[in-house]
Amino acid sequence: MKKKLCVFALIVLTAIFAVSTYFLLTQNIEDKKQMNNFEEIQDIVDDNSNYIYSLGIYSNLYDQNSDFMAWIKIEGTNINYPVMRSKDNPNYYLNHNFNKEYSRFGVPYMQEDCDMQSDNIVIYGHNMQNKSMFNELTNYKSKHFYEKHKIIVIDTTLEHREYEVIAVFKTVAYESNSFEYYSFVNASTEDDYRAYIEKCKALSLYDTGIDAQYGDKLITLSTCEYSQDNGRFVVVAKLVD
Repeated sequence: MKKKLCVFALIVLTAIFAVSTYFLLTQNIEDKKQMNNFEEIQDIVDDNSNYIYSLGIYSNLYDQNSDFMAWIKIEGTNINYPVMRSKDNPNYYLNHNFNKEYSRFGVPYMQEDCDMQSDNIVIYGHNMQNKSMFNELTNYKSKHFYEKHKIIVIDTTLEHREYEVIAVFKTVAYESNSFEYYSFVNASTEDDYRAYIEKCKALSLYDTGIDAQYGDKLITLSTCEYSQDNGRFVVVAKLVD
């Protein structure tokens, strides 16, 4: 009887292992496909590093998918992606790629109530274990990393923008005691603007020495941070000439 139970257990474990291996291989193949899709677009953009020559590329991306808003790049990192926005389905690009196919990688995307003229453009991206999407944002916890990556580039079909990092912090999202950084899009008053900047600076892991004044345009980049439930890692930067 014991021998039969052992044989049965071995068969079950073997089946579980086989199924798990199948799903793991399938996922790896799909992940590789998704990353290849990004790399194809990145190669085209990177081959035209001069913004003037890239205008046509960004226009083509918009023609392919009118949800395309901008291209984000942080030199020396893997952050080099299109930025999407779906106003009618706000979190659509949380699990869809540029071609609107299902993808667990998603695409960095803009909060639905933001546009390129907003006082603060909030952009989300996954923190993926393979260091893609916004994973490398978490490297800003090191001031040494910040010193080498102060500038965030945003390109659109109309203009080239550079933003300088002013604050880096960890927080939690959607809880009563959390800092609702995602609620600040357009300042109704100068006091509202200053309150947002002061809160970001107070939470910042270190002093960047860079401040922002009422009227300065901002971007806020957000990704998951796994040291706490609903944790978020946030990088705030201001537009510079």
